[in-house]
Amino acid sequence: MKVFVYSDGGSRGNPGIAGSGSLVIDAASKKRLAEIVYAFDEPTSNNVAEYRGLIEGLRAAAALGATGAYVFMDSKLVIEQMTGRWKIKHPAMQKLAMQARKLAEGFERITYTWVPREQNKDADELSNIAMDASAAGAGEGIVEEKSVLPADKDAAATAAAPAPSRWCGAEDTPTTLVLVRHGETEMSAAGQYAGRRDLELTATGQSQAEAAAAYVAKHYDVDAVITSPLLRCVETAEKVAAAVGRDIEKNEGLIELDFGDYEGLTFAEADERDRDNHRRWLADPTIAAPGGESVASVHARVGQTLNEMVSARRGQTIVAVTHVNPIKSAVARSLGAGAEAFARIFLDLGSVSVIDILDDSATVPAQVRSVNIQPGR
Repeated sequence: MKVFVYSDGGSRGNPGIAGSGSLVIDAASKKRLAEIVYAFDEPTSNNVAEYRGLIEGLRAAAALGATGAYVFMDSKLVIEQMTGRWKIKHPAMQKLAMQARKLAEGFERITYTWVPREQNKDADELSNIAMDASAAGAGEGIVEEKSVLPADKDAAATAAAPAPSRWCGAEDTPTTLVLVRHGETEMSAAGQYAGRRDLELTATGQSQAEAAAAYVAKHYDVDAVITSPLLRCVETAEKVAAAVGRDIEKNEGLIELDFGDYEGLTFAEADERDRDNHRRWLADPTIAAPGGESVASVHARVGQTLNEMVSARRGQTIVAVTHVNPIKSAVARSLGAGAEAFARIFLDLGSVSVIDILDDSATVPAQVRSVNIQPGR
């Protein structure tokens, strides 16, 4: 089921007497499914009330079993922040945005659209009812006698949560690794081996990086952005960091495989010049490229790097902007495979892959959530 979620919030004084209103409508039948009136017992800002309206609307949609939610609000601020186009600097709103994003992860599809106030009159009316209730001394929370609640309101948090890791025994919050491959360079466009050479993004690569950044900002509350020090990754990471409101950290362990003598060659050129060694290198991950590095050594290096990153940030969401082989290593390791699996994994430029690293109580060390998402394509 797909639903329309209209939400609004207001404050008489800003901060002052505040309230939020949320309306959930069946997208097919246009039937009203839920009306949420939420009161505050302390002076509250307009923006906080707006976010609360969004959260309660998403909770109601989830409780109804919606798989898709189309959100409409007249708050330009909330819409732009939820889509990742604007940064969230206020601590209180950062927490509320994180709640909203966690709820949003439970839907197969969610969109955010700004509408003029006249197109959001019903939610505005509910928020005014909520402000009246707040002025009359209502405690903070849903004013049930003024609301039309979903049939199973207790299912909201469960329905809207992302797929849990608890089926395999995990007790603590997973550490989420959001792995972003850098955008296009001139060498990747030409199909050349590009390892340690420091390359900037092309115009296409810049667009790919922007799309990846917008996707990450929309779907994740990010605690850290860590990148390979090579320029193509740094340029990609800067766009992600700007979208999620974080600074970047550079980590040498995320650098690409050293292709040695094959650097700058296409597959066909390497095969023509050094067919036997080239084919042996491709077939055996323990063999290093002439003057370069083996896939197995990259696998070991990246494994150690990721272990250090996760140990330092348990339970957080980390964006790692890196290259094709380090991401293949992370995916293969999470699936219990070795370096021989690299050749079986394809990753597009600017793609996003997501892995959850679980705690020691789990029966498996990691879960692969997604591979090779291509934002904007």
